[in-house]
Amino acid sequence: MNKAGILVCVSSPSGGGKTTVCRRLLEQHQDYMFSISCTTRPPRRHERDGIDYYFLSSEEFERRIREGKLAEYQEVHGHYYGTMKSAIEQALDQGQVLLADIDVKGALTLKHQYSEICLTIFLTPPSLDVLKKRLRERGTESKGSVQTRMERLALEMSYGKKFDVEILNDRLDETVEQVKHIIEQKREEITEEYIHGSGNNSLFRT
Repeated sequence: MNKAGILVCVSSPSGGGKTTVCRRLLEQHQDYMFSISCTTRPPRRHERDGIDYYFLSSEEFERRIREGKLAEYQEVHGHYYGTMKSAIEQALDQGQVLLADIDVKGALTLKHQYSEICLTIFLTPPSLDVLKKRLRERGTESKGSVQTRMERLALEMSYGKKFDVEILNDRLDETVEQVKHIIEQKREEITEEYIHGSGNNSLFRT
């Protein structure tokens, strides 16, 4: 029996490990897809357009807003980030797990729009010191950028309790296993709802 598609929003403060967790899940599961966000920020080292992000000019991003092509968008640290509606609809229609590595406000916006088939997971860092260390070790952040991201931490952490699940991201392997278990459990619930006719069957293929 095929399973239903599900949108999984994984959020954390900057440096909280959401991208690393998503990458591990993608390596382990062929039916998991990565939601490639659009952004106006410059690419970091080794980031590739169309693989890690769609890197857009401010003008192009704002055009997509006007045309209603974005399911959500936010301005974070002085740059736009957004999720394309078409990417979400295609993945769900194909019965896949779509992993969205996304900021806290964007995740809650998607939860509101796709409530029946959306799972939100917030990864909590073990401590502020660990978070600062991770940001510095990236090698992509200036001292000013690290400070800006740390100043936003209290706001991001305050949103954690609004998510479906909070997980302490202390040991990577354990975190990945917890996230995988929660996703598959939720996916089974959604599949059962579709089978018994209470869900949106346009997002479930047999």
